[in-house]
Parts: sequence; structure tokens; C-alpha cells
Amino acid sequence: MIALAGWLVWRFAGFGGATTALTLYAVQILLNAAWTPVFFGRHRPDLGFAVIVALWLCIAATIVAFAHISAVAAWLMVPYFVWVTFASGLNFTIWRLNRAGLPP
Repeated sequence: MIALAGWLVWRFAGFGGATTALTLYAVQILLNAAWTPVFFGRHRPDLGFAVIVALWLCIAATIVAFAHISAVAAWLMVPYFVWVTFASGLNFTIWRLNRAGLPP
């Protein structure tokens, strides 16, 4: 759904007509890719939380930018936004439990 949303925006507006929207889209893809090695690879739930908050904000901005070009593309991003919201809560809880010295 994420890929389809990006394709729809590119198809309707092209790179020139959707520079901001597609830049936000690319940044959220990079942040998504960065979260796993930070959280799992480096065992840093604190830094993982910072990455996932930036990802969450970027997804929200992408949805808004997509909505100006394609309502369908914007709605296709909503389940992803909901999932990252849930994952953010999990990340935060794991971080807090690790700070308290409790097992997750």
C-alpha cells in the first residue's frame, strides 16, 4: 500500500509536481529502514524511539502532502501510520522498562 501510494502520487504529478510529497515519502522510507538496525542491531531503544518519532511525524506530513495530490494515496498511507503509532508505543514501553531495569 505504501508503494502504491507513492506510485499514485508520482503518476498523477510526477517528480516536478510533487517534489515535497515525494521527498517526504523518501525520507520516511529511509527512517523506516534506519529503525531496525538502531533498535535491534544496536540494542538502543532510546535512539530507536527518536527514529520512530521522526518517522511518525514524517508519515503524517507525507499523508498531508499526498492528500493535496491524491486522496487515495493519502488514505493508503493511513494503516501504515496507525501501525507506526502502535509500534511507537511498544518502543517507548521497552525503553522505559529497560531504564527501570525490568525485563520487557
